Amino acid sequence: MTAWTADEPDKAGTAEELEIASLGPDGALSSVRTIWVVSLGDDLYVRSVNGPDSAWYRGATHRHEGHIRAGGVDQDVTFIETHDVDNAIDAADRSKYRRYAESTIDRITSQDARSTTLRLVPRGRHQ
Repeated sequence: MTAWTADEPDKAGTAEELEIASLGPDGALSSVRTIWVVSLGDDLYVRSVNGPDSAWYRGATHRHEGHIRAGGVDQDVTFIETHDVDNAIDAADRSKYRRYAESTIDRITSQDARSTTLRLVPRGRHQ
């Protein structure tokens, strides 16, 4: 796996939204979905607000590979399921998206959404 460059986690993590697409069984990218993203240190994290039944999440966890674009970052990634920083991600979501209704924030920090936490790890360098 490849590491993020020094500024990529900050650039992508401070973007309002992230575009995400997963690799399908045939190796082609799925339709792009727009979702929220937060950074913690040098890592980027996403969740499915609609829980594990969301089409984009199912695709992301099938092959664990895809592509993201946010804040000038355009990168192939590996999706890694993780729950070791769920509380910190909740806090980051609440801080970053605080201008949204509390009910919206409650959805991205719900148990269903927390069950879909993915860390984005760069793979290769997109040219």
